[in-house]
Amino acid sequence: MTGALLAQRGHLIGWVPLCLACGIGWYFAIRFEPSWPFVMTVLATALLCTGCARIVHVGHRPILLALALIGAGVGVAKWRTEAVAEPVLSFRYYGPIEGRVVGIDRSASDALRLTLDQVFLNRLSPDRTPERVRISIHGSMPAVPVRPGQILATTGHLSPPSGPAEPSGFDFQRHAWFAQLGAVGYIRNPLIRLAPAEKGGFGLRVFEARMAVSRGVQDTLSGEAGAFAAAIMSGDRSGMSQETLANLRASNLAHLLAISGLHMGLLTGFVFAVLRLILVMIPRIGLLWPVKKIAAFGALMAAAGYLALSGGNVATERAFTMVSVMLIAVMLGRPALTMRAVAIAAIIILVLQPEALTGPGFQMSFAATAALVFVFRQLRHVNWQHWPKWSRGVISVVISSFVAGVATAPFAAAHFNQIAHYGLIANLLSVPLMGALIMPAAVLAACLAPFGLAWIGLAIMGVGLKWILWVASVVSAQDGAVGHVMAPQWFVLPVLAGGLMWLILWQGRLKYVGVAVALVAFGFWSQATRPAILIADSGGMIGRMTDAGRALSKPRGDGFVTGVWLENDGAPVAQDIAATRDGITRRVRHFSTKLGDWSILQVSGKTALAAVRGCDGADILISNQSEVGPRPCAVFDIERLRETGSLGLSLTEDGDLSITSAHAVTGDRPWTAKSDGDTAALSFILQRDRPQFAQADQ
Repeated sequence: MTGALLAQRGHLIGWVPLCLACGIGWYFAIRFEPSWPFVMTVLATALLCTGCARIVHVGHRPILLALALIGAGVGVAKWRTEAVAEPVLSFRYYGPIEGRVVGIDRSASDALRLTLDQVFLNRLSPDRTPERVRISIHGSMPAVPVRPGQILATTGHLSPPSGPAEPSGFDFQRHAWFAQLGAVGYIRNPLIRLAPAEKGGFGLRVFEARMAVSRGVQDTLSGEAGAFAAAIMSGDRSGMSQETLANLRASNLAHLLAISGLHMGLLTGFVFAVLRLILVMIPRIGLLWPVKKIAAFGALMAAAGYLALSGGNVATERAFTMVSVMLIAVMLGRPALTMRAVAIAAIIILVLQPEALTGPGFQMSFAATAALVFVFRQLRHVNWQHWPKWSRGVISVVISSFVAGVATAPFAAAHFNQIAHYGLIANLLSVPLMGALIMPAAVLAACLAPFGLAWIGLAIMGVGLKWILWVASVVSAQDGAVGHVMAPQWFVLPVLAGGLMWLILWQGRLKYVGVAVALVAFGFWSQATRPAILIADSGGMIGRMTDAGRALSKPRGDGFVTGVWLENDGAPVAQDIAATRDGITRRVRHFSTKLGDWSILQVSGKTALAAVRGCDGADILISNQSEVGPRPCAVFDIERLRETGSLGLSLTEDGDLSITSAHAVTGDRPWTAKSDGDTAALSFILQRDRPQFAQADQ
């Protein structure tokens, strides 16, 4: 064992982010909020391990340092949680809403969406008012043109960020906590401008510049190509239609929209090459100055400008960090694209934004980059001399697209429940054009903009972008272009990532243990099951799994929640289609189904609830109203569902009914809705011979 650990010397930097991720992952996975005394004890233990590492045998040091880094991961996650803490709305609000525009985008339903800070809510004290709120505009477009920095007023609905759509589902409450979103909602009334766009701080000025660039690009280059160009150059996707976005996702080209590693790498690579060529062509400079390092510095400045212009979201910050590490390595005379550079970038991001670990962007970006470095490192020993020079570039593009696609596919499938079967073909037809035409044209447009000639570069961009949109449309229209998969169990991705990282990082024959671990993860995934019945936290929708797929109680309402259910089932269909499936008996506002010997009744509205005598023979009654008075069954009304969150029901081997709540899975954390009791008591086993709930084993 000591010899195997000694063999890792010189390659240990890659294990640092992995150990940090273990500590961060543990912090986010547990169902209680660790106290500061507990965290300080963990950090003290980590410090002790670091000290002991200096006195033990050199072969054993990595074990102690790994434990120290795991403890440090817990500490940075706890610190970040406390650092971003802001008030969260604790009730449903309807009334005046005032705030300054600091974000403009579109929701999944294609509604214009505004993020406001400096929020004022009627009869709510400043210490209880959220730092930021996000509102979707339903109905007609706003009465005033929306510009960054404007102070707007309207009347609308706000509510606390919602919990998972189902137990173990995506936790939007946690996402909103770290985005400092204290409330979300919608408006149907006109917007009123209380004050024109003000000159705010650096962030607001950058946001205003981004939106100005987006408007200018779309005014010059019309249609979907213009909206695509605006997304690439400024990060503003609000001009893109849902149909175009769906085509890009189905053809695995949606990553071209995100200002991430591909765009940042292409931009900096082009700037680096052009600057180096220009400097080399000047004899005195080319012979006497460190041209390569100067070009790297210029490319770094271009990347910083692109980061600011893009709005600095997590994906772009991650890309900038990785590019910066590589360019700084060039300036220091070190190899640029190495596992060391990838590890340093991951460490920086995990320390500054530990919550990024749980997001698909972080996972897919570093999976692709680490896989590319690993594969091309293995290919260094291949003799390419007998291949024609023109073919080497083609082979490199094919290998890069294939490796990146394979590395990111499991994470994309787990998060988005779909696989683009023809994604490799679409990427081979599109990605080279991004590097050879579109990104150089974007740089040209930026250089010519001060002279009023940006249209030249944008016209060139338009040609390439129209080609990509055509490829996306054709590929997505093919039969079997998209496959759907069931959501895996919560532990599958950590086990899979751990196995793959072991394969990449371990030096020696034991590295192939990582392959076995990854196969075990896929084996568990293949055995994943779904709850037999799902109940929305609104009390207005139930979904029953049948042989034909999940049947829904209603064709409308809770559209986002039902969409998540169907996607996680691996069989997304329109809600109105799922609402016609057998398995649920539908009467006017009364919906009933059976699971084994258990009967579940869901009613919508006060009138429907008042018409129910007792429980109408049901064992469980679900209502979107507040229930008054005892009933001879288990009742989940709207008040109870606000405590439990969404519910998942399944049968045990003994025929008892197991009920798991979303809040029992998420636990009692700063970002979760507070319940009156222990969250462990929010999961139940309902037994025939004992009508009350028995707490399930946790």
